[in-house]
Amino acid sequence: MHSIRTIASLALPLLAASLGAPAAASVKDGVDAWQQGDYRSAVAEWRPLAVAGDPDAQFNLGQAYKLGRGVPSDLEQAEAWYRRAAKQGHLQAEDNLGLVLFTAGRREEAMSYIAQSAARGEPRAQYVLGTAHFNGDLATENWPLAYALTKRASDAGLQIASARLAQLDRLIPLEQRQKGLSMLPEMEKAEARARLAAVNAAAPPPPKPAPSPVKTASLPASVPGTRYTPPPVIAAPAPASPPNPIVSPAAEAAAAAAAEARAAADTAVSTAAAKGPPAVSAPVKAAPPAPGTTYAPPPKSGPLPPASAPGPAMTASPSPAPKTSAAPPAPAAGAAAASPWRAQLGAFGIESNARKLWTSLEKTHPAFASRQPYLVKNGKLTRLQAGGFASKAEADAFCATVKKDGQACLVVDK
Repeated sequence: MHSIRTIASLALPLLAASLGAPAAASVKDGVDAWQQGDYRSAVAEWRPLAVAGDPDAQFNLGQAYKLGRGVPSDLEQAEAWYRRAAKQGHLQAEDNLGLVLFTAGRREEAMSYIAQSAARGEPRAQYVLGTAHFNGDLATENWPLAYALTKRASDAGLQIASARLAQLDRLIPLEQRQKGLSMLPEMEKAEARARLAAVNAAAPPPPKPAPSPVKTASLPASVPGTRYTPPPVIAAPAPASPPNPIVSPAAEAAAAAAAEARAAADTAVSTAAAKGPPAVSAPVKAAPPAPGTTYAPPPKSGPLPPASAPGPAMTASPSPAPKTSAAPPAPAAGAAAASPWRAQLGAFGIESNARKLWTSLEKTHPAFASRQPYLVKNGKLTRLQAGGFASKAEADAFCATVKKDGQACLVVDK
């Protein structure tokens, strides 16, 4: 693609090629001044932009030094500005840099630039490379390729290439000239591909899209003193005998919704614990028990009275329990007796199931031997708790021990 931001040397018709997008108007102003013959003004426009890194201005300034217009002729300055522009992918600067180096006698250094320019179809580079292939110096001797390159340069209008082609007609055998001519169609296609690849490589990257604005969520104002109570986790019942009856939500319609959910969860967990280790053990926070209710177990030497026997050994009423033949264990003294912390082992819809669980645990687990059992009534539920802990930490340690054996346990404050 061509624009009016760059100028070409006198060896070709006046060109204005640029691979970049149109930039500041002062580069164009310099080209306009150059075309009007005001070379000093053109150089004055380009120099600050070239110093700032504009590749078109760098190439144009190199042209001015090469031709000696607006500035004294100086091939070293021309080479320096061509090189700076070529490093930024300016193709015309690469073409002229190779030719300047070749003219200065630095031919081996120049050939890499000339070969790349010739591959893109630059006629002056094709003429030089064709001569090198004919002579076999600076390139391998290849007369068909030499003839084809010179023919391409001549077809582009380079007069010196046309004169050289007439010489090659006399020096190269007809068979090899015909072979060179057969290479022209594919050579022309390859030049188009090379130019396209070079232009794409030198094109500036597309601008990055502006980031989307971050949308903020509208949050309600915090209310001090509130907390979230998660829903209860219901343990799966063990696949054994039919489970003990539990309190249904309909029977507890008069109670608060949160207390009803916690009660149902406690019942499910405790029912599974009475029959063995549950499939899923998940302690659920229990509601505070009613004060003043205790469970007095029978002495270890005698059998546990049946649930239907008169004069029950357990009571959920704050009134004194009826006398029984077996005296309950002495209550714990000191800090343990005054401590409010208990370990809740379950909640039952049938009170006898609570007694059965305690008897089973007391026989099979040593941690229960020194603990005081309590039965706490809450509506139709009976909660089984172990007491006698001097601190919450002691109750936590007790629960951690019994949980290892599959027994549900939750530390509560009486």
